[in-house]
Amino acid sequence: MVSRLVRLNVLLMLLALLGSWVFSGMCSVSYDRNAIIVNGQRRILVSGSIHYPRSTPEMWPDLIQKAKEGGVDVIQTYVFWNGHEPEQGKYYFEERYDLVKFIKIVHQAGLYVHLRVGPYACAEWNFGGFPVWLKYVPGISFRTDNEPFKSAMQKFTTKIVNMMKAERLYESQGGPIILSQIENEYGPIEKRLGEPGKSYSDWAAKMALDLGTGVPWVMCKQDDAPDPVINTCNGFYCDYFSPNKAYKPKIWTEAWTAWFTEFGGPIPYRPVEDLAFGVAKFIQNGGSFINYYMYHGGTNFGRTAGGPFIATSYDYDAPLDEFGLLRQPKWGHLKDLHRAIKLCEPALVSGDPTVTSLGNFQEAHVFSSKSGVCAAFLANYNQHSFATVTFGNRHYNLPPWSISILPDCKNTVYNTARVGAQSALMKMTPADKGFSWQSYNDEPSSYEDSTFTVVGLLEQINTTRDVSDYLWYMTDVKIDPSEGFLRSGQWPWLRVSSAGPALHVFVNGQLAGTVYGSLKSQKITFNKAVNLRAGVNKISLLSIAVGLPNIGPHFETWNTGVLGPVSLSGLNEGKRDLAWQKWSYKVGLKGEALNLHSLSGSSSVEWVEGSLVTQRQPLTWFKTTFNAPAGNEPLALDMNTMGKGQMWINGQSLGRYWPGYKSSGTCSACNYAGYFNENKCLSNCGEASQRWYHVPRSWLHPTGNLLVVFEEWGGDPNAISLVKRELASVCADINEWQPQLVNYKMQASGEVDRPLRPKAHLRCAPGQKITSIKFASFGTPVGVCGSFSEGSCRAHHSYDAFEKYCIGKESCSVPVTPEIFGGDPCPGVMKKLSVEALCS
Repeated sequence: MVSRLVRLNVLLMLLALLGSWVFSGMCSVSYDRNAIIVNGQRRILVSGSIHYPRSTPEMWPDLIQKAKEGGVDVIQTYVFWNGHEPEQGKYYFEERYDLVKFIKIVHQAGLYVHLRVGPYACAEWNFGGFPVWLKYVPGISFRTDNEPFKSAMQKFTTKIVNMMKAERLYESQGGPIILSQIENEYGPIEKRLGEPGKSYSDWAAKMALDLGTGVPWVMCKQDDAPDPVINTCNGFYCDYFSPNKAYKPKIWTEAWTAWFTEFGGPIPYRPVEDLAFGVAKFIQNGGSFINYYMYHGGTNFGRTAGGPFIATSYDYDAPLDEFGLLRQPKWGHLKDLHRAIKLCEPALVSGDPTVTSLGNFQEAHVFSSKSGVCAAFLANYNQHSFATVTFGNRHYNLPPWSISILPDCKNTVYNTARVGAQSALMKMTPADKGFSWQSYNDEPSSYEDSTFTVVGLLEQINTTRDVSDYLWYMTDVKIDPSEGFLRSGQWPWLRVSSAGPALHVFVNGQLAGTVYGSLKSQKITFNKAVNLRAGVNKISLLSIAVGLPNIGPHFETWNTGVLGPVSLSGLNEGKRDLAWQKWSYKVGLKGEALNLHSLSGSSSVEWVEGSLVTQRQPLTWFKTTFNAPAGNEPLALDMNTMGKGQMWINGQSLGRYWPGYKSSGTCSACNYAGYFNENKCLSNCGEASQRWYHVPRSWLHPTGNLLVVFEEWGGDPNAISLVKRELASVCADINEWQPQLVNYKMQASGEVDRPLRPKAHLRCAPGQKITSIKFASFGTPVGVCGSFSEGSCRAHHSYDAFEKYCIGKESCSVPVTPEIFGGDPCPGVMKKLSVEALCS
């Protein structure tokens, strides 16, 4: 009986393997445990996420080219259902949502595409990428074994796949798409839902496979992905991950470059040394495909940010910053990593590594092929100490928490903790002389403005259908002249409980107070004494959305808005329940109904000129016109003196702004060594969570651009300015014997691997030149780019070489050698070079 079971298990395994081989043979993209195979070529692929709606079509070619120059082979993107089908059955594939155009630009650049159809995206995107109308399909329940949901999901998925086929964009048709994804991070949801979740995930996989794309499908964070769908990993680290079948490749669909920014939170960043360490560790453990989430994060234009409380910036500390500029040294250090991995590729795709211990916290991963190709990864997992290890009769010095890459199993070309790429400091410089503003007051709505009246409180999303962030709740409170508080002056307390996320309370047309929550705690309560008079008092509550939820089981059932209780205490009768009075409702603002943000709508009202604009009055619209500044540098609005609201350029929504929400948290020095999480490395504590807001150049006309700002709280628009994002200075910080790929040829020096002397490479932005050397020291300098200082040892001619070779040039290279700086200032001491050059 036992032997019969063994034979049965072996047969099942062989059938599974045969199924994978059959699948592989049907298309030009296949895989095995060690590689992705494209047209017969075994590949280790590097990918980067760039989401097409988070930038403009005019930016796409430059972003994709910079990704290619950074060593990226694949561009990964979600497909955003709510952008493509904003109304049921009405599709949109234009401008920022021109998916076909985006993919074709990737193809023209010679790169592949990983298309994450989903169609659930999460992505900190409004409603997780689902259109709001989906919530109101009769009988629907999201992301489970529910026929109305599966029908809608299958219809949209099929439309996207058929569109890609019609344009011949799958690799099996000669196009760039080599991988597709169905669903997204569903495993944790499946575990909570049980059998309906399992049935749904199996159905989704079969539905995708039946579409016949000719390329493999993946499911991320889905341990039980059915064959031949590949289960993949997302996270800060994925070296521990193994697919659920031995013949499937190890794919890291989201290597998080940092974390998103939320209004009210500091800005997370991730040191590139740790990110490179995580990637190298994944590759040394047999990884075949790694994708950076994000490679370019971009901007949540309009009302696309989800959460709620997700900021308009989706920068993500990515190698390309929100504006599309190189973030150095992250971009350059990862580029060097990718080149080192490519040098190892022939060995990496040949089989599994041999792992050898080199010490308590050190080990070697060695890949070798039958043809004699060899590559090694030497790792030091100690977070605090350097380690000298012996490998192949040579000694190697490994910094803490680092991996050295040896493409020939002898010579080090890259170490994850030794950054040879230049660093860069950016600056925001004024691009205009200030704006001349006009204003229009959007007063609290009255009953005459209301669209309907009912008894009781209504949920906000069901009422607005997300056509606006704003919903007015209005009711009357009658105060008898005999009330005691009218004589004592001890005003009654108004208590309003809301599901959030933000609320302005007006009493008789005057702002009585504002409350708002956070990403961690969205429920809010207004509880304050309010000035009431004898007779009828008008209570107006402006409930404000800051993006719809994008994650969690059945988030279509989540509520927001004023759900109560609402009460007034301190009256002769004690407490009065207001929740079940008659309430009048109005969706949106008067200015929204008048389209004041548009070129035509802005002329439909009388705007106030002059000094009245400076008054800090809530619910105020501001407008101005300006000419586009010269040059091609990225532009942004500095909104630091404003509170909260939205802004538009020529009718296009730049998104929500909220600099009045200062970031809370603990910002301290961040050591790259040790496991990273989203709270480890933070900046901007105590300041606006987001100060600058991206203005795409392609949205501007040469003259007469209309800028409209709606301010909820009452900020000062006179200090709003248009700024350019520019490179201020570039730095190099290089050890004397630091390995560099340009010095792959090594010099023999006993048993210690010593590369040829590295070079300091400095490059300003195109059109800029190096104007001066702010700091230069060969010896033992300390500090980081922007704040270098001398150490106890320095070569006195450190400045001379850079002034000779670099001043007046866009780029320069200077060897890190004692001779060029006037001799060795401290023999026997390991030295380094630190230099900062100003660009303009």
